[in-house]
Amino acid sequence: MSALEKIADAVLNGDEQAAVQCVREALAEKRLAKQILDQGLLAGMTEVGKRFREGEYFLPEVLIAAEAMKAAMDVLRPALLSQGVHAEARAVIGTVRGDLHDIGKNLVATMLESAGFEVEDLGVDVSPEKFIEACRRKPAQIVAMSALLTTTMPEMEKIVSQIRRSLDPPPHIIIGGAPVTQEYANEIGADGYGRDAATGADVAKRLCISRQR
Repeated sequence: MSALEKIADAVLNGDEQAAVQCVREALAEKRLAKQILDQGLLAGMTEVGKRFREGEYFLPEVLIAAEAMKAAMDVLRPALLSQGVHAEARAVIGTVRGDLHDIGKNLVATMLESAGFEVEDLGVDVSPEKFIEACRRKPAQIVAMSALLTTTMPEMEKIVSQIRRSLDPPPHIIIGGAPVTQEYANEIGADGYGRDAATGADVAKRLCISRQR
């Protein structure tokens, strides 16, 4: 098994210690940081997402893999920056105002980072103004928002409306969360809906590709 395959395998198995060690070894071997990212870490998380969608992996396995990915990224990030590797797109993510749930949102943030996005996580209880401020501070291609409570879902419509009025051009907006549906996304004018973290990241990538054409 190659060094890059070992990194992917460590992420796939949620072995944080092995993922960190293998990244360090790959850097010591003078491998390019972008190669370690694409063929190691992202390859592993892509397979995690595939297994999650197919029902082979469940939330605990995905969360453990995400932690391994994050720990390894902390080691790799300085090398990426020093070698001039930057994210191809930026995403701003948060749980909407009035909602304090963050497990799903955190997982989506990790999956977006695994898909190559620079991610700014605004946390929970995020107002429309905070989303807009984050996009004005540094332009984003994606705004992703989550709600777990049906009582906070109307905040999503407010955010969509205010972003459309305030930002030109507006970023693509994707929504998700347990009570959220594709029908609701259509109703409030969101650009996409993620039924789970892996799907949300895939939708974000497709939207960014479509805008580049």
